[in-house]
Amino acid sequence: MANHKSALKRIRRNEAVRLRNKYQHKTVRNAIRKLRSTEDKKEAATMLPTVVAMIDKLAKRNIIHTNKASNLKSSLTKRVNALA
Repeated sequence: MANHKSALKRIRRNEAVRLRNKYQHKTVRNAIRKLRSTEDKKEAATMLPTVVAMIDKLAKRNIIHTNKASNLKSSLTKRVNALA
């Protein structure tokens, strides 16, 4: 176990940050899943900017890698553009 007060604080903080990151990542994954399942182009086009912003925010906070964010945004954009 930790021997210093600062180490105990760090353990508490790390857990709080981990849970926040997990929540944000799960929220974005659900939004991506919802966007991918949408068949209506108009609805998908309105959802795309918000999902892209969420992905960018995750990448900015180092929750996901920047290249993964770029790949996700690219594939989602291609999917929305391919809808009839």
